Amino acid sequence: MESYLIAIGTVALIYALLAIGLNLQYGFIGMVNFGHVAFFAIGAYTSALLSAEGVPILIGMLAGAVLAALSALPLSMLSARLSDDYLAIVTLGFSETVRIFIQEENWLTGGIQGLPGIPPLFGSAPFGPTGLLTLIAISACVACVYYAIRHLTRSPYGRLIQAIRDNEAAVQSLGKNTSWLKIQVFMLGAALAGIAGGFYAHFMSYLSADQFVPLVTFYVWVAIIIGGVGRMSGALVGSLLLIAFLEGSRFARDILPGIAEVEMASVRLGLIGLALILCTIYFPNGIMGKERT
Repeated sequence: MESYLIAIGTVALIYALLAIGLNLQYGFIGMVNFGHVAFFAIGAYTSALLSAEGVPILIGMLAGAVLAALSALPLSMLSARLSDDYLAIVTLGFSETVRIFIQEENWLTGGIQGLPGIPPLFGSAPFGPTGLLTLIAISACVACVYYAIRHLTRSPYGRLIQAIRDNEAAVQSLGKNTSWLKIQVFMLGAALAGIAGGFYAHFMSYLSADQFVPLVTFYVWVAIIIGGVGRMSGALVGSLLLIAFLEGSRFARDILPGIAEVEMASVRLGLIGLALILCTIYFPNGIMGKERT
C-alpha cells in the first residue's frame, strides 16, 4: 500500500508540473495549447535516450527541458499570426506528429516496441527506497517551480503578460512587443512540460508512443479548470483531484460488486465524468476561485 501511495503521489506531482506550465500559457497570457503532451514526450525521450548513453540523469533532464522549449519556438512564433482556435489546432497537430515520429522511428525510440530499461532517478542511491527518494525529489522540484512562477506572475513582467491576455491591443498601443512575450511564456511552459517528462521517464523506466496520446493534454486541461484557471494553487489542487478521481474510481468495484469486469471501465468513466461535472457546477471558477495567487 505504501508503494502504491508513493507511485500515485509521484504521478500527481508530474501532472502538477504539466498543469503549472499549461496554466502559465493559458491562464496568464491566454494561449490555447492542445499539444502540451508533445513537449512532455520530447522531455521524456530526450532524458531517457541520453541517460542510456551514459549522460548523467540530471543533465539529460535539463537537455530535455531545453529541447522541449526549442521545439516550442516555431509554434509560439505562429501564435502571433493565428487566432486561439487555429493555434489550438496547430498544437494538437504538432503533438500527433511527435507521437507518430516516436512510433515510426524504430532506430531511435524503439517504435511500437517502446524504450525499456530506462535507469531510475536514484538507482544507485545507498539509502532509502528509490520510489520515496523520487517522490521527495519531484516534490522539491514542484515547490521550487511553484514559488518561482508565482513570483514571476506577481512581478511587473507577470502583470504585463496578464494584460496581454486581457487586452493585447492596449498593450501593443503602449509600445510593448506582445509577440516576443508570448514566445517567452510559451517556451517556458514547454520547458516545464519537458522537466515533467524527464521525471516521468525515469519513474516509469519504460516509454512508448501510447503513453503520449492527446488524452494526456486534456487531462491537464481538466486539472487547471477544476483547480482554477490563472491560479498557481489551482494547478496543484486540480492535479491532485484529477489523480484522485482517476485512481479512486478503480475501487468502484468494491462498492458495486454486481458489475462485470468488462463493464467496469465504462462505469469508471461515468463516475469520473460525474465528479468533474459536480465540480464545475458547484465551483464554476475552480476549487481555488477566480482570484490569482
